[in-house]
Amino acid sequence: MFEYCADPGSLDSLQWWSCYLTTVKQVMFYKSFGTVLALLFLTAPVILLFGFGGAMARRSRVLPLRWFGLAYSSMVRGIPDIIFFMFALIALDQGIEYIRHITLCPDWTEPVRQGNDFVVCPQAKMPLSSAPQWVHQIYGFFLAVIGFAFVFGAFAANTLYGAFQAVPHAQLETAAAFGMSRAKMFRRILLPQMWVYALPGLSNLWMILIKATPLLFLLGVQDIVYWAKELGGAKTARFTYPHGDWRLGYFLVLLVFYLALTWLSERVFERLTRRVSRGQATMGGTT
Repeated sequence: MFEYCADPGSLDSLQWWSCYLTTVKQVMFYKSFGTVLALLFLTAPVILLFGFGGAMARRSRVLPLRWFGLAYSSMVRGIPDIIFFMFALIALDQGIEYIRHITLCPDWTEPVRQGNDFVVCPQAKMPLSSAPQWVHQIYGFFLAVIGFAFVFGAFAANTLYGAFQAVPHAQLETAAAFGMSRAKMFRRILLPQMWVYALPGLSNLWMILIKATPLLFLLGVQDIVYWAKELGGAKTARFTYPHGDWRLGYFLVLLVFYLALTWLSERVFERLTRRVSRGQATMGGTT
């Protein structure tokens, strides 16, 4: 970045650090913090969407739909996250490629399954081998959002279902006696009070989601843990900026980042809890 960085071996301490901290890989490390934050804030609404869908399915009067909601919220929670990412998202990726394969290459005669290999025509690859690196990163990030949303949506569905059940049933009976429709009872009584019971569980789920972000590397996304390990490892004299094993320092930076993010999240959820509890006749609010 700086002109004097052309010959790192001749730099003094301060200039050496200014050059080292502005290398391309270091900038990628800084950007990876944004990748983690983007994953969190883009995935959270999708998680709530999956969660509401699962919770409403479990509350449905239609038996098959209720079974589906129960299966989703129970079975997915029982699968370790790393197994899900290694199996389900690979299956999703191959499913997309297979659909593209039969659409774009109808004349292809070779089998797609060749032993342990999954072979599709070059036009069906996702993304294309000729695509720039940022396209591969975006595609991996997209799979990550879907994967995190599907897994944590099951936990959210269970939390939201329990919150719906916790709202005092007597209030719903009173509303029905006054002639309220089911939709109006849901909008005016059930939904506002449900949040009081749901937020503690959702806050814990958010914390777990924060801790799960290092799983991004399984999908080929270069996250902060990847770059901390890459940059912190010992570099010999054949590197432009040789140094010892600095992984401890890099991981201390990650420790501070995650602790700060956790502390800020706790403050936000505390304010949300006070806000949704205001005026609610529940154990979390005032009468």
